[in-house]
Amino acid sequence: MKRLLTLCVCFLIAVTLIGCSKGNQNEIRIGINYELSGGVATYGQSSVEGIEMAIEEINNAGGINGKKIVPIKYDNKSEPAEATTLANKLITQDKVVAILGPATSGSFKAEIPVANANKIPVASGSATADDVTVTSDGKVQEYAFRVCFNDSFQGTVMANFAADNLSAKKAVIIMDSSSDYGKGLAKNFKDNFVKAGGSIVAEEAYVAGDTDFNAILTKIKGLDFDVIYIPGYYNEAGLIIKQARAQGITAPVLGADGFDSPVLLELAGAEALNDIYFTNHYSSLDKDPAVVKFIEDFKAKYNKEPDAFNALGYDLAKFVCDAIARAEKLDGESIKKALEETENFVGVTGTLSVDEYHNPVKSIVVIGLENGVQTSSVKISP
Repeated sequence: MKRLLTLCVCFLIAVTLIGCSKGNQNEIRIGINYELSGGVATYGQSSVEGIEMAIEEINNAGGINGKKIVPIKYDNKSEPAEATTLANKLITQDKVVAILGPATSGSFKAEIPVANANKIPVASGSATADDVTVTSDGKVQEYAFRVCFNDSFQGTVMANFAADNLSAKKAVIIMDSSSDYGKGLAKNFKDNFVKAGGSIVAEEAYVAGDTDFNAILTKIKGLDFDVIYIPGYYNEAGLIIKQARAQGITAPVLGADGFDSPVLLELAGAEALNDIYFTNHYSSLDKDPAVVKFIEDFKAKYNKEPDAFNALGYDLAKFVCDAIARAEKLDGESIKKALEETENFVGVTGTLSVDEYHNPVKSIVVIGLENGVQTSSVKISP
């Protein structure tokens, strides 16, 4: 009797293991490592909404080669160290074949060594720092990819827009000196604005978390300038704009994709958001059929207008899943190769091809705000 009981238990364990094995064979695990709380939570939350919408669409259409996508989602709390820990967990414990995110350059760069060591591709929708996919000494990060343009492109486009479209000759820069993002954008804007014939009359700095910018604004108020460039995130940018307008500074304010958050409007107020221009990945004013359909579907699912990070998250998931579908095998090396071979991938934020540095070749948009509402968008090709 005891022997029979032992045999039954062994049989049940074997059946369970076989069932698990079959289940695993019929699913594809993808990690989601995003900033769902903390200082830049709005970026992560928006990105994940887009990612989850894309994955739902793919699964409803039959998955990838008949396999269901299973997203494994964690909150890195807007902390690079936590992003590294979660990347390790996703790869070694959850056995994902790829990781989406994080959103910010600092946190994304923190997970790349883990990806390279384990040969698992990671991809970001919004990590724009120049040294994300390529190190400072020119080495390509073998397993890192992105679907967003880099800061060199953003800074160059905005500098030329200021000179050509706004006829600006003199600029003030107020940058976030605590982030690679802010410093990189500031340098590229400055270099290209000067190259276009302009001059920088003042450069001021703040750090993330600052809330009172009146001393900086008082310092620049008496200067002769045509535009203010604020390379930073929405939390500080919204307050700078509000306080600048309160001091009577009416010059156009320029920024980058870090402006794209509903929190910018909440902090600055609609009346302060006039003559605002920023580079971005996508505009809701775009009449491209793919964009129109995305907006309609997103509003139906979430009952709100999508922002650029929603669109980037959506494109990111579709981009990685497209590569997984084309990969010869369901392993990191094969998926990496398929990502490298991506050409003319049609996304909501543009059609892209991956270059030799794992960067996308795609267009950029300059958005104009009046009373906090998008009133113009100019699409610029690379």
